[in-house]
Amino acid sequence: MDTNVVSWFEIPVRNMDRAVKFYETVFGFRLNRQLLGALEMAWFPWVDNATGSSGSLVCHEQHYTPSENGTLVYFNSPSGNLSTELERVEAAGGKILQPRTQISEEHGYMALLTDTEGNRIALYSR
Repeated sequence: MDTNVVSWFEIPVRNMDRAVKFYETVFGFRLNRQLLGALEMAWFPWVDNATGSSGSLVCHEQHYTPSENGTLVYFNSPSGNLSTELERVEAAGGKILQPRTQISEEHGYMALLTDTEGNRIALYSR
């Protein structure tokens, strides 16, 4: 196998404006909003030829429902220290479920939170 297992992810939202504001505030980058018929998307930035994958916030009343119980997406910390992003979560309308926690010396740190839409997501740093 010469590719990563995951090629794309989509995070369901009910209120795109609110969700975009949350992710842009916490991560400090801009999302690229797209309207594809009834499907509204806000793409996360990506780097060509980088490891990992990218994805999108997606809003469609019939096909996407935010959830704390679904797939868990781990976001790399853009700052390299997830404490930086965690400091922004509650002010942006999210909730920290598990604070910065060491996975192991070898694997770094993680934290769990919910976004403004009720999705559970994770942050990761070395």
